Amino acid sequence: MSQIEKLLDKIRSLNNDMRFEELKKVLELYGYEMHSPAGGGSHRTFRKKGCNPITIPEHGAVKKDYVEKVKEVIESEAGNEEKS
Repeated sequence: MSQIEKLLDKIRSLNNDMRFEELKKVLELYGYEMHSPAGGGSHRTFRKKGCNPITIPEHGAVKKDYVEKVKEVIESEAGNEEKS
């Protein structure tokens, strides 16, 4: 199993031990671009044309609520692939 597949499985199971860098890697895999706030701050926003932005704090461990948002992206992208 590849590293990406392991990350996707971890997200699908809503693992409480997810880190910002892991979620960033998955979102970028699905075409999201990270944007930092102009005035500094710890939250990063991921944007993709035609999709709602996702904001995640850049801390070590990430709360389950943010993992659920990334899980929705994965499920949505999987649904789009099936329609193609």
